[in-house]
Amino acid sequence: MTVALRPYDRDRDADGLYDCKLAFERGLGANTGGDDKAAAYEGKLTQDYRERWLAWVDRCVADDERCVTVAVAEGGDGEGDGPRADGGGVVGYVFVLPERLSMIWDAAVINELYVAPAHRGAGVADDLLAAAVDLAGDQSLPLDRIVLDVDPANERARAFYDRHGFESWGEMVARPVDLD
Repeated sequence: MTVALRPYDRDRDADGLYDCKLAFERGLGANTGGDDKAAAYEGKLTQDYRERWLAWVDRCVADDERCVTVAVAEGGDGEGDGPRADGGGVVGYVFVLPERLSMIWDAAVINELYVAPAHRGAGVADDLLAAAVDLAGDQSLPLDRIVLDVDPANERARAFYDRHGFESWGEMVARPVDLD
């Protein structure tokens, strides 16, 4: 089965993109932080979150259609993690914030990169990352770099980004926001 990259199209790709987003979030929760993190990540995945996240994707794509590039399986059989019975399906994506948000990190920002397990090791992630780097090269940035947050416990992701020349650049810290 071949995989092609193209800009995200809400009419064709919203369900498949969100299925990948769910897998991305559940993987972060389950694989990099124990039961509490898994429960927190799972707890946010509501219908309201889905609608808000897809609306945010739409706003980013309105700035630049390349902000979300999807990997689509061609000739899928409708089984498993992405391909649909009609011959295609989203099996991965890269989400780069639009240029107007580059001031968040003074650089291009990869918000998320995900490839379904059945398509890992076939170069899909390499191709998605290349699309992200190409987009970053077209952005007018305060710093000529592309950044993303990788959980230190995610050894597979760390090895992938190391292989592509990414280096540690600071460290994120976090604390809960009191909602009382």
